[in-house]
Amino acid sequence: MPTSNANATWNGDLKNGNGTMKFDSGSYEGKYTFASRFENGESTNPEELIGAAHAGCYAMALSNELAEAGHDPQSVEARAEVTFEVTDGGPAITGIKLIAEANIPNIDNDTFQQFAEGAKEGCPVSKALAGTDITLNATLV
Repeated sequence: MPTSNANATWNGDLKNGNGTMKFDSGSYEGKYTFASRFENGESTNPEELIGAAHAGCYAMALSNELAEAGHDPQSVEARAEVTFEVTDGGPAITGIKLIAEANIPNIDNDTFQQFAEGAKEGCPVSKALAGTDITLNATLV
């Protein structure tokens, strides 16, 4: 299996510094700052990138599980809302809400929900984030 690599550089102190995160594949490079992480500043932050990774992984996992069971996934759109808070133990990701909309012909909602939950549990990113409360809201469209 391939190894995925990403790099980050931070310049200066926490509040006044700035940094850049990039993927070795060249597909992404973005700036991040204290404001983009702890306030509502422009640029990205590590939690946003974790959310993108989780949403992407989940969409692929759900599509795969459905297809392997003989269902025909037309599309799966996933979103991950990552909650980042300052707690008594310091800054922490305190929860992730996966929101998915899927177009899957000829499947009933109960069956779909079983696949949706299974994909949440089986997605490699979900497994990596197992110490975080992960909830799911999956809908057929």
